[in-house]
Amino acid sequence: MTSESLEAAIGRVGSPIELLRNAAARPYTFPVTPEFSNWRSEQRAWRETCALLDQSHHMADLFVRGHDALRLFSDLGVNNVSRFRPETAKQFVAVNHDGYVIGDGILFYLGPDDFDFVGAHPAIVDWVHYNAEVGGYDVEIERDENSLDREGPPKLYRYELQGPAANAVIERATGSVVPQVGFFHMTRFTIAGHEARALRHGMAGRPGFELFGPWEEGEDVRQALLEAGEQLGLVPAGAKAYSTANLESGWIPSPLPAIFTGEALREFREWRRAARAGSLGGSFASDDVADYYVTPYDLGYGRLVAFDHDFVGREALERIAQAESRTKVTLVWNPEDVEHAIGTQLGRERSAKYIDLPKARYALFQYDDVRRDGRHVGISMDCGYIYNEKAMISLAVVDASVAEPGTEVVVVWGEEPNSTKPQVEPHEQIELRATVAPVPIDDFARGAYRTN
Repeated sequence: MTSESLEAAIGRVGSPIELLRNAAARPYTFPVTPEFSNWRSEQRAWRETCALLDQSHHMADLFVRGHDALRLFSDLGVNNVSRFRPETAKQFVAVNHDGYVIGDGILFYLGPDDFDFVGAHPAIVDWVHYNAEVGGYDVEIERDENSLDREGPPKLYRYELQGPAANAVIERATGSVVPQVGFFHMTRFTIAGHEARALRHGMAGRPGFELFGPWEEGEDVRQALLEAGEQLGLVPAGAKAYSTANLESGWIPSPLPAIFTGEALREFREWRRAARAGSLGGSFASDDVADYYVTPYDLGYGRLVAFDHDFVGREALERIAQAESRTKVTLVWNPEDVEHAIGTQLGRERSAKYIDLPKARYALFQYDDVRRDGRHVGISMDCGYIYNEKAMISLAVVDASVAEPGTEVVVVWGEEPNSTKPQVEPHEQIELRATVAPVPIDDFARGAYRTN
């Protein structure tokens, strides 16, 4: 992997947009088994019975230990940490000096001065790592990359059990009643003779636990869970199904990190490798990379923002909080238009951009233009097919004027002109009608699962 810095690469090609649009980055992928049965049945399981998902490989762990560990996260995050205690976790969100999102991840408070920050996107992990190194904090850092960037196995296994039967599976695997555990609180189970730590939450908006422990114990735990769930409809889910879970829970996984501009972040860009920049895809086109930045309020993270402490970007975010933000919504794509787009692959010299199933996102940062009456009204940022809804959907941030469920909009699919990313074949840009729906799209995920 080249050691060229992000700042040097931007200077070499002339702009962040040029760098990201034509990045020779590997396709968006989850480095685990694609399917155990078929992704449709695996999607159904988290709604109807229980799914076992493997999170061990696609995320990075940044272990931060030491006297200043909590202060580091307080200084960087918009979150209130005054009541943060061991055996709990938070969705940690960081912004740049102008108040735009760098990224988010799950921050596990493992014990006194002991944290594990888990991020699916490398930019936010890099940001915390960089500040821990250069900020004068009394901390020790241990980093475990995802399985695409690491040689050898992960440090931890990480499994997600979710669905109506999740508690019953745990009870059979442990031989004891599942204790009452609050949302984003942790407990411990003994499974196959091993202690497994467990976080109460759900990746697809269903009740469940995220289980983790030493990698060497992971296969024993996995087999015990499969055996316990055999009579309860437990289904192991592969990468294809897992990659769509966020579409049901309403989490946008990869907004473009707001790191590509600003003198305040120059030294970070010089520290960060260009090879980790990722790729930008979709029909939304601007020469100004700042047009791709989003705020916490755009992503529905306003409830996480606390102006009770100083953090990077606080003053800017206070101003942003007073302005009108965009709204996160689900877009349900018109089935006839989707059928037509897929049909263009057959018998035509030039077709629409290929729509992969179940996850149609083809760049790390997917930015498709959303229009109404020919006017730009938002950005569709993640897209795929949900068998539970029998629908092609996307997660989007849109202007308040079109955020009401039932509003008709258009998603522009494909790039014009076609970029040189390896994931992009010659194609024609098309328009797909879509209807605004709530986020999360599922009633249970939208209202009950945090308290269930």
